[in-house]
Amino acid sequence: MSKQDGRERLVSAANADDSETPILHVDMDSFFASVSLLDRPEDAHRPVAIGHRSGRSVVSTANYAARRYGVNAAMPMARALQLCPSLLVIEPDFAAYRHYSGIVMNIFREMTPMVEVLGIDEAFLDVSGARRLLGSPSQIGHEIRRRVREQTGLACTVGIAATKFVAKIASGKGKPDGLLVIPKAQTVAFLRPLPIHALWGVGAKTAESLERIALRTVADVADAPERLLVRAVGPATALKLQLLARGQDARRVEPAVAAEKSIGHEVTFEHSIADPRAIRRELLGLSDRVAARLRAADMSAKTVAIKVRFDDFTTLSRSRTLAEPTHVARRIFEEAADLVDALEIAGRPVRLIGVRGEQLQTGTDPRAALWDPDEDWREAESAIDTLRARFGAGAIMSAALLDRAAPAPSVPPHGIVRDHIEPYDH
Repeated sequence: MSKQDGRERLVSAANADDSETPILHVDMDSFFASVSLLDRPEDAHRPVAIGHRSGRSVVSTANYAARRYGVNAAMPMARALQLCPSLLVIEPDFAAYRHYSGIVMNIFREMTPMVEVLGIDEAFLDVSGARRLLGSPSQIGHEIRRRVREQTGLACTVGIAATKFVAKIASGKGKPDGLLVIPKAQTVAFLRPLPIHALWGVGAKTAESLERIALRTVADVADAPERLLVRAVGPATALKLQLLARGQDARRVEPAVAAEKSIGHEVTFEHSIADPRAIRRELLGLSDRVAARLRAADMSAKTVAIKVRFDDFTTLSRSRTLAEPTHVARRIFEEAADLVDALEIAGRPVRLIGVRGEQLQTGTDPRAALWDPDEDWREAESAIDTLRARFGAGAIMSAALLDRAAPAPSVPPHGIVRDHIEPYDH
């Protein structure tokens, strides 16, 4: 969930040039909180958090009114109530979220078949083929917002640009309940002043590496000597970041052609653990299992998701859509670890942890992608697959897993592993 509270919202003028901007990113505004308020219109303007009031509960999501008090996702509920004593805490209702998500996604598909769903509350649309029938991208964006409001009572924000990367940034800048067009000719000017974490794929670790060499804005990355970037983040990531920083993103909107599934593993510990190193080892082992099954099925995951359950049975789930789909364990682990780190759970005993690959694609060819940052790891893991097929699943493992007191890495000694291959529910 974004920490943006709407006070720096940008929207486009009616005459914004959308002649070369066929990509829309549509994102529902504080979706869970907004759905929960539909049956309580008298509370519509109150600060709201979704979660539980119990002891060590945390905020699942918060509306814009609550964010202005500093309330954000993964924050302990007790802290949220300190920041905002008038905070209305509402229990989550996942059946309602799925119901309204289905309505919204159907609206998108009424506009164009080129819909790439990113999660329960957001999607990319390519409206190139809809312009003759429905009008310009801006007109289509306004019509989507009107239909969503009319059919659900909810608000959404639309970002419109020449590329997926810029459209997603635009929707974030236009929140809440806005529409922002970034004309193709203004793409680079729009990107340059943004902080480096606006670049797709720049998490905490990459940002730290870039800031160490005094690169703090997108302009800094765009203008940096190639050799400097390569030393900081490696050749593949350096190429990716400079392309994005210069407004280049060749990825297309990719609608699902079949029912999506997810592949996941989770472990329930016999005794809860709080040691960050132990948690990371479990994430690595789970990521390895997920990746191995993806490769065996000739599939790649576009989204990495994690689940963490604490001693009090509070459960948090987070996901991240990748710039390119992957079946590489190292990439899945790094994304999963970054998601867990963002929860700031240090010191809290963890009862269960899980890793899942979602939005699966069949037969993904990494050579067709904009970049392939995991080429070396992919080759190594393919070799590991061959060894495991010949000598057994426990024949080879990451060195980081060797301090587990287990006869085989696939089943942690202190927990129960569950496997998942299930329909991906939007």
